[in-house]
Amino acid sequence: MNYKNISYTISHIFVMLFMYLFIAHRYSKPKTVGICTASFFAITVPNVLKLNIFPDSSLCYFLVTVYQIAMTQLTGLFISKWRDSKALFVGLSGSNYVIAGSIMAAILHIYTGNLYLCITGCIVTHVVILFVLYTKIRGICLEYQGETMNSWWKLCLIPVFFFCGFSSLTFFPYTLDDHPHNILGVVMFIITMFVAYVVVMRYVSTESQRTDLCWQNMIFETYIKNLENQYYLVEQSEKNLRILRHDMRHYSGMIDSLLDQGEYQEIKKVIEHINTVADGNKVTKYCSNLIVNTMLSCMMEKALSLDVEVHQDIVVAEKIPVDSYEFAMVVANLLENAVDCVKEFTQHRKFVDVKIHCEADHLLIHMKNAYESDIIFDTQTGLPKSQKGKNHGFGMQSVQAFADKTGGNIGCYCEDGMFQIMLFAKF
Repeated sequence: MNYKNISYTISHIFVMLFMYLFIAHRYSKPKTVGICTASFFAITVPNVLKLNIFPDSSLCYFLVTVYQIAMTQLTGLFISKWRDSKALFVGLSGSNYVIAGSIMAAILHIYTGNLYLCITGCIVTHVVILFVLYTKIRGICLEYQGETMNSWWKLCLIPVFFFCGFSSLTFFPYTLDDHPHNILGVVMFIITMFVAYVVVMRYVSTESQRTDLCWQNMIFETYIKNLENQYYLVEQSEKNLRILRHDMRHYSGMIDSLLDQGEYQEIKKVIEHINTVADGNKVTKYCSNLIVNTMLSCMMEKALSLDVEVHQDIVVAEKIPVDSYEFAMVVANLLENAVDCVKEFTQHRKFVDVKIHCEADHLLIHMKNAYESDIIFDTQTGLPKSQKGKNHGFGMQSVQAFADKTGGNIGCYCEDGMFQIMLFAKF
């Protein structure tokens, strides 16, 4: 077995390790390890064909390499939690990163001819690069961004062209052993690749931060508007109750007069009127958490204006183990979607069942409403997909991001004309 067999095998080990470390898992750790191990053998065994059995066949080398590329990228997509263009970008980047180790092995073999030295150099190169990438960009790779980064498909072109460039310079149709004068150009190409990746990942990080900032601004803007509405309602209620207190002496005199006349039914009507005025100016408290209650008040007011009945089961403590602003936005997005869905229905179907429990050890949101038109589900998240166009659907992305952040599970289904969505997280 020549150094290429060992070098390629080491590269396949590290590319699977890269996939495991830098892609968010869909399956459990043992199952993911099993998939990566099986894929490793599936891409390593064919090396015998192109390196040993048919070493001089360009067609065999090309076909086996295409198969190995496809199998590697399919593995990354298969184990990925979201199976999107970002997972493909990470997989393609992993394939580029391991080329550096193979190139180091080839360079050391050309200059020293020592098998042990070139294999050691190959392993050290892989380990150093993997360590640097692990400490610098793993967080960005594992962070969910959904459709907020629409350029992932375009970014995939970067590792594709780097891979093609490396392959044409070092492996196919001629190797570095055939043209050692290409070594300096290849080394500069490697440096260019890593500089390009630093720039790309910083751009991704900046774009992610910008998106998060936009979401935070949207949250605070909505919260401020709701506080203004709450303040207006409280102010109006206080004004009406002051009028009621002022008029109470007149009602008292009226009741005394009716008592003297024995008009007990009229007295009952006066008392009912007073109670109606008092109840109509009472500010409803839906839960103990100020921020969530403010958001709920706004949504309930919207539901009332659309004549949508909301059946409530809400328990949210004053202090909760999640960010109150983010939680309030999730509740608002889900409730608003449900109200908008039923607002045009006949009266007996214009209702939303809402169950919201957020306690010290768990969080549960369960909403249920009728639906008529077909609901399109996103193939990546399993959540409803907006049919209103490109600049819609951010609410569900916010809900998904919140579920991921809290380690929760979110799911939805349609049954007997009813749509149900549930988010659960255990702390």
